[in-house]
Amino acid sequence: MKYILRFLLFSFFALVIYGYYLKNINSADGDKWVGLGVLLLALVLMPLFIYHRYRNKNIKDYVLKNNAPEKEKSENQ
Repeated sequence: MKYILRFLLFSFFALVIYGYYLKNINSADGDKWVGLGVLLLALVLMPLFIYHRYRNKNIKDYVLKNNAPEKEKSENQ
């Protein structure tokens, strides 16, 4: 999974750089390649990265519990 993520990140940078290169030589396809790179980042790379980082973690460790409003209600009554 680590190598897939690195390959996708490299692909993102390659697509964006290639798109800006095409924009600099006044080609109409530059925006398409930059957009494709951003879509790759947002729709493929980020979900895979989040899954990879948190697949064996306990989500309850990262959730804040705010019991202060309940304590205030019991104290005011």
